[in-house]
Amino acid sequence: MTAAIAFDPADLSSRERYKILIGAIVPRPIAWVSTVSPAGLPNLAPFSFFNGVCSDPMAVSIAVGRRQTGLKDTLRNIEATGEFVINVVTEDLAEPMNRTSEEFPPEVDEFAVAGLTPLPGVKVAPPRVAESPINLECRLLQVVYLGDRPGSGSLVVGEVVYGHIRADLVDSWRIDAAKLRPIGRLGGAFYTRAATDVFKLLRPAGSGDG
Repeated sequence: MTAAIAFDPADLSSRERYKILIGAIVPRPIAWVSTVSPAGLPNLAPFSFFNGVCSDPMAVSIAVGRRQTGLKDTLRNIEATGEFVINVVTEDLAEPMNRTSEEFPPEVDEFAVAGLTPLPGVKVAPPRVAESPINLECRLLQVVYLGDRPGSGSLVVGEVVYGHIRADLVDSWRIDAAKLRPIGRLGGAFYTRAATDVFKLLRPAGSGDG
């Protein structure tokens, strides 16, 4: 058996702990989160600490880390308005998504920077990304604050109140991952094509529908 490297997080820097998390928790889905400020300025940024929470209510979570200068615009906008949209990132949207990961001033419109088309939400004010095949309109349920230092973060839980899925992706509410072609986040600058090398494994009886 290969020897293991043991560690106590208390002995590591914030950056070292972060590198372990993004290298061990892979692949991570990407939430491309669109928000709007109280003044009506749109914002768009990707977050890979993202997951589903439950189906009743239909809820999702994202974790927004703190930057050196304080809270990110995404969290400020969500706290101020209580609304956001999660847009799914596909292979052909990788480059535009990456462009919106830059730390722009609040007055910069990332939709314009990345050449994307904003579409109005139905039940929320933030625009959705027209080029994304899945958009989930969300209202804030809760924010869990974990620290106030660079490297700390806030867990945002939102309820999906409306959704949009490109019609050719869906059959009886099951989404075809091969047609969706989502990408996932790995460590460093690496990503993965999440639906190109898959296998099927039937779950044991009584374990629920996957």
